[in-house]
Amino acid sequence: MANAPVQRMSQLMAKTLRDDPADAEVLSHKLLVRAGYVRRTAAGIWSWLPLGLKVLSNIERIVREEMDAIGAQEVLLPALLPREPYEATGRWEEYGAELFRLQDRKGGDYLLGPTHEEIFTLLVKDQASSYKDLPVILYQIQSKYRDEARPRAGILRGREFLMKDSYSFDLDDDGLAHSYALHRQAYQRIFERLGLDYRICAATAGAMGGSKSEEFLAPAEAGEDTFADCPNCDFAANTEAITYVLKPVDGTGVAALEEIPTPDTPTIETLAAYLGVQASDTLKNLLVKVDGEIVAVGVPGDREVDLDKVEAHFAPAAVELVTESDFAGRPDLVRGYVGPQGLGEKVKYIADPRVAPGTSWITGANKAGTHARNVVSGRDFEVDEFVDVVVVQEGDPCPKCGTGLKLDRAIEIGHIFQLGRKYADALKLDVLGQHGKPVRVTMGSYGIGVSRAVAALAEQTADEHGLVWSREVAPADVHVVAAGKALQTELALDVSEKLRAAGLRVLVDDRAGVSPGVKFTDAELIGVPQILVAGRRSGEGVLELKDRRTGEREELTVDEAIARLTAN
Repeated sequence: MANAPVQRMSQLMAKTLRDDPADAEVLSHKLLVRAGYVRRTAAGIWSWLPLGLKVLSNIERIVREEMDAIGAQEVLLPALLPREPYEATGRWEEYGAELFRLQDRKGGDYLLGPTHEEIFTLLVKDQASSYKDLPVILYQIQSKYRDEARPRAGILRGREFLMKDSYSFDLDDDGLAHSYALHRQAYQRIFERLGLDYRICAATAGAMGGSKSEEFLAPAEAGEDTFADCPNCDFAANTEAITYVLKPVDGTGVAALEEIPTPDTPTIETLAAYLGVQASDTLKNLLVKVDGEIVAVGVPGDREVDLDKVEAHFAPAAVELVTESDFAGRPDLVRGYVGPQGLGEKVKYIADPRVAPGTSWITGANKAGTHARNVVSGRDFEVDEFVDVVVVQEGDPCPKCGTGLKLDRAIEIGHIFQLGRKYADALKLDVLGQHGKPVRVTMGSYGIGVSRAVAALAEQTADEHGLVWSREVAPADVHVVAAGKALQTELALDVSEKLRAAGLRVLVDDRAGVSPGVKFTDAELIGVPQILVAGRRSGEGVLELKDRRTGEREELTVDEAIARLTAN
């Protein structure tokens, strides 16, 4: 980094824009394009311009330093991968439409890697034969590919993105726990060095598999993840990972089931209004198809079904909502009036734990225009499986202390998994143990969204004038601005060289024919931490130094400015 050539804006391959891109929805998308950091190539595919690449490279450097510090070794695996390893683990199909699949000229099947568990497993299988070769942690920083149905939010949700993925290989579960802890601590150091505000949240493993899983989330309005944060204790979790404890109640005193006419009440709202009851007194039954088979999902009427939780529970099976044609073929299922009683073996019934044994409900009677009251779970119907499937709401009790939870939006910037032996089993990764017998290796998988971190930082730190980078990630340490006249430009170039010689990275705005106002606006938009202006007092050898984050200004001589900037 030190003694890099002065970057002159008169030669810089980047044009700033005054207006937001027409397709930009979030702050980071707007600012990174306007400041000349990235440009759109196609939907979800981005080109990194010189300033953007410098920020990206600085984040990579920090990630590498902290990964190397825990003894991880960097490798680089291909992005174009054969089908066979992913078929062996089931992920060729499990990934579904998000997987980029292609064929070579001979008809062989390949994919563009969305993540590399299989290939790292095979690498270690090839290189490690004995317990003496383990433990080992390997990582790479490489482009990944996912065919997002709706790429949006600029570089936050792209089809090609840069990621650090690392993998630990240990002989036993204690070793895995140690490798997991090393990564967790390294991630904390990385995100602290980047200057990100983040939370560590319990998460679901999803298609990755494994036992323990945690996400690192950066709170931001543009985030696509919703997480719950307890204001009273240290509990934090992705809402998909929050579960409600099953609490059976005594329903022996509830009157017998009674069917009641309820014409024109196919929705919870119309039913509650017609009977004069609360929506929470009713039982909502949503019908879905799981690999083509109809399944009913029961939740209290005042709650919504979280389809992501349903999909996660049945993964890798495909889950979709039923359609009119599905009802047409099943006269036993009456749309708007479905109840769990009488479904029998024809339809599997899963319910949220709030529909606990002994609880009493008003629900459909499986007859048009008819509902039933006093329908008791465990007496009048049986639940095949209790699964927490409701959308978490603000104020729901904290699973740890009972305090009402707060909900916030966040950007996922990292995810760590204790994979266990899922991939080692599928690909038969064994080493010779201490006692001469094969030992099945256990694995961890750990990812950081490197390009996402750029957007997350922009979302969290930008102000009304533009980007605001920390010195560790900024494309330069100081942005020198020549206000316009020949004397000012001469002084700006001279001080830029002196700062470069002192070991600073310098961006200088030496553009001719550009007004001082535009240069000052661009300097704030670009977001370098320190802005040094050669302005009205240039003839006296006096410069103005502005802190981009705080806005504080002071006038300094050239020597004072160099001393101040090199001392930071």
